[in-house]
Formats: sequence, C-alpha cells, structure tokens
Amino acid sequence: MNLSMPKPTLSAWFAQYPLRGLLCIALCLLLAACGFKMKGPSPLPFKTIYTNIAENSEFGASLRRAIVASSPGTRFVTEPSEAEALLLQLANNQNLREVSIDAQGRVEEYELNLEFVFELTDAKRRIVLPPTTLRATREIPYDDSIVQAKQGEIENVFRLMRQSLVERMLRLLSSPDVTAAFRNAESLPVNETPAILTPTPAQTPTPSSWGAPGIAPNTGLF
Repeated sequence: MNLSMPKPTLSAWFAQYPLRGLLCIALCLLLAACGFKMKGPSPLPFKTIYTNIAENSEFGASLRRAIVASSPGTRFVTEPSEAEALLLQLANNQNLREVSIDAQGRVEEYELNLEFVFELTDAKRRIVLPPTTLRATREIPYDDSIVQAKQGEIENVFRLMRQSLVERMLRLLSSPDVTAAFRNAESLPVNETPAILTPTPAQTPTPSSWGAPGIAPNTGLF
C-alpha cells in the first residue's frame, strides 16, 4: 500500500494561503519596478587593460581580482602598447587626522582619509573617463594604552576603505556612460599630457612614535 502524501501544487498553495500569495506577487512586481536584479558579471567594453597601479600592492591586487571576476573576458597586460584601455593612477593619499583630544593632550579620536585620482583612456590616449577623484573617510576612537590593538584596528579600517574604493571604481568602469564613450571614442579629446605609466612600488608603513599609530607615506601607499 502506498501511503505517501501527494505533493502540494502551486495552485493548491495559493488556494490555502491566498494572502501570502498576493504578497509574494506584489513583492516581485515591486522589485521588478525598482530595477532590482541579481548581481552578476558586468563585462567591460575592452578585452585588455593596462594599469600603473602596483600589482604587488593590496589595492592593486584587489582591483585586478575584482575586474577579472566581474568581467572574465578582460585580462591585464604588462605593456601599455598591448592594451585596448589604460587605467592610470594620477595621485593617491592616505592620512590620519586628529579629531578630538582629551584634557591631557591625548588623542581620543582619529579621522582616516583616503583619496585616489585616476583616469581611463583608450589605446590612442583618448579620454574615456576624465580624471576622477574617489574619497573615503572614517572616524575611529583611539586609546594609546592599547596601541598595538588600535594600530591593527586602524589598518583593518583602511583595508575596508580601500575595498570600497575598488568597488566604486568597478561600478564606474562598467557604467553605461563609460561603455558608450569607449565604443565611440573617435569624438573624444586626446590626453596630450604625458602620464606616468610605470607602476609605483608598494611601500610599507613608516615607523611611528610610541602612543601614535603608524601610517603609510603619502605616495605609493595603496
């Protein structure tokens, strides 16, 4: 004797739970109206790309991974002459700023700042994305009685800030405006200013005095 229960059908489920069914339909329609879609690959309009952002830096390695993961058909090349697109770092800066100090003159809070300037051109140096500045700022409480722990916390926050810049760069590079500009580059202006194409080696943080967090120097820090 077969005692297995019949599997409920979708129509039977809606009949049993009409309100839930209507709510599910309404939610799906709302998400569709808002343009919601599952995150997936965002192919870039070029197959090869060169960048002067140091590959051995955390920022450079993270950027490469993000671009390859989002646009599997795009690969990095080591020579500008081999690239369809050039992603050029123009400037970067990382620093700490004292936000608040207690009555004994000890820092209670720091402001962490990142600034990154870049541009995107095609192989003929036509400007696809003009010089663009990305900034990230965070505030973090500080306690000089646990310097090592706070140093680690600051480094972790900077790491998260760099990752946020990578994500913002990727959204810009894969945006419809950049795609359209690259595919219609004939009408774009040419960058006549020589750019530094040689990657800047990643540098390590400078030693700090007791009670103060050490940070990387202002160039080549990503």
